[in-house]
Amino acid sequence: MDIRNRVHIVTGSGTGIGRAIAAALAREGGLVVCCGRRKKLLDETVLLCRKNGGNAVSIEADITKPGDVTGIVESAVSSFGRIDLLFNNAGSFRAIGGIHEVDNNLWWSDVTTNLFGPFLMIKAVLPYMMKQNSGIIINMDGGRPPGGSAYAAGKAGLMELTKILLMELKLQNTPIIVVNAAPGLVRTEMTEAQAASEQGRKWIPSTRESFDKGNVRLPDEIASATVRFIRNASPLWNGKTFWPDTDFTNVK
Repeated sequence: MDIRNRVHIVTGSGTGIGRAIAAALAREGGLVVCCGRRKKLLDETVLLCRKNGGNAVSIEADITKPGDVTGIVESAVSSFGRIDLLFNNAGSFRAIGGIHEVDNNLWWSDVTTNLFGPFLMIKAVLPYMMKQNSGIIINMDGGRPPGGSAYAAGKAGLMELTKILLMELKLQNTPIIVVNAAPGLVRTEMTEAQAASEQGRKWIPSTRESFDKGNVRLPDEIASATVRFIRNASPLWNGKTFWPDTDFTNVK
């Protein structure tokens, strides 16, 4: 798909991977809808997108709230007239601890952000993509570490949601492309908090160890992979997962 003048919604684009993806799409001439909970950070991303030569808007919204999600999609269509790509990047990993000790509310909040939020976003953009008879949906996968049961459950659920979505789209004979992105360990605000916390060091020591050894990816690597994927996207990719080092010219 040509990125230029296409409309791309990137959730959680105020920081980290989301910001890097938004900036990369803008650099390619994309029209980017930046959404998340922190308006100041979103506005910073929009400025970066514009410096990169693209156009972008920021929408303060909580993807776990149906009304906010409706607002994101309506604003995207109002601003740019269509929706070509949804990248479900927003994620949460605040509940760290053994299942026997983790806080119930934090656990459910993580699951809600990582699974229910993407569900709401997909549900909202599908009518527009189906009407256009085109579109790309990318769902962000993540690890399944001990001590991270909420994050793991949410991401596992999202991967199953991808499978069901593809079956439903096939029944309706629509060419919408749906894939998963697997970034590996990326240095972001979320993983830095994990590495710095007592519970994170106890339950997921590999994060701190990887940081210390430099065995960690940067957000720009994921953004570059996303751009390469979009350029090579085809129905042959449906249901597959791409990594930062994936050869996008060789679909198996």
